[in-house]
Amino acid sequence: MQTIPRPALLLGLAGLIPFLWGALTVALPDLAAWGRSALGPRFIGPYIQVFYGAIILAFMSGVLWGFATRGTGWSGYALSVLPALWAFFTTGGGAERAGAALIVGFLGLLALDWQFWRKGLAPPWWMHLRVALTVIVGLALSVDLVL
Repeated sequence: MQTIPRPALLLGLAGLIPFLWGALTVALPDLAAWGRSALGPRFIGPYIQVFYGAIILAFMSGVLWGFATRGTGWSGYALSVLPALWAFFTTGGGAERAGAALIVGFLGLLALDWQFWRKGLAPPWWMHLRVALTVIVGLALSVDLVL
């Protein structure tokens, strides 16, 4: 097993903050009220999760594109744009629908991560990081659907 490089691990964990903050402000009304007054309504609850989640899916498309440059042919490039397109076409229609679409999008991204990793285009440690981050993101987005 390859150890996840410290910068990748720390920045990956830091990237969870908006998802976790959004879940906390869904679960804790007093925290949501504070966040609304201190940060504005766009930076609490499902709003921050949907906006940030769409950005992260687009960012991860760029990461996959980078992996595709190590391969040959069109397939890696074609697959790499799917997370960004998914976010673009599915995050409208309200917070619950968008949150559910993001969960599906992050699970699909994990499948793409595995494909790139399996072909040797992603680093050996990649799936250890991506599985952990995806589980946490999925759970945080699920709070919106449960509460």
